Amino acid sequence: MSDATTAQEVQKESFAALLNEQLGDSSSLEGNVLRGTIVAIENDGVLVDVGLKSEGRVAMKEFAKAGEDSELRVGDTVEVYLERMEDKNGEAMLSREKARREEAWNQLEKAFAANQRVTGQIFGRVKGGFTVDLSGAVAFLPGSQVDIRPVRDVTPLMHTPQPFQILKMDRSRGNIVVSRRAVMEEDRAEQRNELVANLSEGQVLAGVVKNITDYGAFVDLGGVDGLLHVTDISWRRINHPSEALSIGQQVQVQVIRFNPETQRISLGMKQLEADPWEGVAAKYPLGAKLIGRVTNITDYGAFVELEPGIEGLVHVSEMSWTKKNVHPGKIVSTSQEVEVVVLDVDETKRRISLGLKQAQANPWDDFQEKHPAGSELEGEIKNITEFGLFVGLPGEIDGMVHLSDLDWSRSGEEAIKDYEKGQMVKVKVLDVEVEKERISLGIKQLGEDPFQGATEGLKKGDVVTGTISQVVDSGIEVTLSDGATGFIRKSDLARDRSEQRPDRFAVGEKIDAKVTSLDRKTRRITLSIKQLQIDEEKQAMAEYGSAESGASLGDILGAALSKARADREPSKEDDDESEKS
Repeated sequence: MSDATTAQEVQKESFAALLNEQLGDSSSLEGNVLRGTIVAIENDGVLVDVGLKSEGRVAMKEFAKAGEDSELRVGDTVEVYLERMEDKNGEAMLSREKARREEAWNQLEKAFAANQRVTGQIFGRVKGGFTVDLSGAVAFLPGSQVDIRPVRDVTPLMHTPQPFQILKMDRSRGNIVVSRRAVMEEDRAEQRNELVANLSEGQVLAGVVKNITDYGAFVDLGGVDGLLHVTDISWRRINHPSEALSIGQQVQVQVIRFNPETQRISLGMKQLEADPWEGVAAKYPLGAKLIGRVTNITDYGAFVELEPGIEGLVHVSEMSWTKKNVHPGKIVSTSQEVEVVVLDVDETKRRISLGLKQAQANPWDDFQEKHPAGSELEGEIKNITEFGLFVGLPGEIDGMVHLSDLDWSRSGEEAIKDYEKGQMVKVKVLDVEVEKERISLGIKQLGEDPFQGATEGLKKGDVVTGTISQVVDSGIEVTLSDGATGFIRKSDLARDRSEQRPDRFAVGEKIDAKVTSLDRKTRRITLSIKQLQIDEEKQAMAEYGSAESGASLGDILGAALSKARADREPSKEDDDESEKS
């Protein structure tokens, strides 16, 4: 045996004796971490001398950390875990991985007790979460504890040192549960306090869209959320925030309002842009014709965008010259380009009134020019109502024939029965009111008014003879010889009140009466028997009676009435001559 070998054995015995001195029996070394020296590297194994009777072999892979390659050399000092003094091959059973785990557990227990963060790397995926290497100890990271918000792709976080908070650990079972979210929430709380302390209205901040609702979007400002209302996203109309924003999008926002007590923050994006409404009255003068795009349709009209952020309203009454009581959606459609006219601009209230029909020719003006009052034309009956006929005219407009303009001789209620919807009729234009969009038509005016011919030469005060055509409680209707009709009120049937009874008269009976009123416009003739009697009495007194004559009133009236009848009735000789001729 050489001197070198002898010295080496002596050294081992001395080291073993020293260990025995410190730890007692060598068998008690099992389950402890020992420091050893690498004496050889063979294939995939490493031979380590820990001062026992024999060296121990450790797999090469146990020296490599997750995601790293090992760089070992002979003579390096390493710590290993002694599982057993000797295996079947007579070698000590060592483990580098268990040594690292033991050391890691010791450090982790200290950090857990002190509520300190630990550093680890996510290296695998398991059911319900991920595995994390904490310097040799393997911990479980639940999926809900990865981030404050759900993370779809964890790949960028894997094999990268990350801070974690230990939620719970049990060394006997080898269980450790960690959270990355707790660390982030703690950091956010610090950032929030710092941000809120320095927050002020008008401040411009960078943020990330966290959530989108119907009324706006919540923006993460770095530890604190602010509400970006839909009306403050853009100057142009936005029906839903998702039209302009998406979750995860980075945005620049301005603090509009901040309540330190409730810590509510209202944000705006449009405030970072120039207000398009400034000077809008000069930009869009009254009467200007413009091209715009329909952005929204309601029951009361349509909104038209003239430029981004500038919209005007076309009220339903300003949409069409001819289509009345029609929903705006039947006239225009969303996104359609239309030509409009500026009707009114209120810069203070940020309102612009627009007209769609004003950009087109007014059919009422066109009709008046081509068909003035007195013109005759033909049209289709579009509708029949209780007060007349509506007739379709050129330019897609309607005119009305009132009941009173249907027939000269019959009532409107009776005459309207002769017409039906869809029938073509000839009409005469009576009047055109452009502002009221009203055209009055007549059918009876196409022919001569028989009343005018029948009453030609007739005047107030004339005595006429007629035939009773109707007897009613209020008086009697009389048809004159020329076809015109007059009416005698009950109070005008006789001079004596006792004789003022309509039942004294019968249909077909001829009577004499005086014309007391003649209105050709309303086509009414008012007659009076009473007035005729009074006038005849006055005339008789003037011709046949005087205070000195001594004749009685009966004699005077008898003579006067006889003469009056003789004057109105033809003589027998005249009748004979008439028959001869």
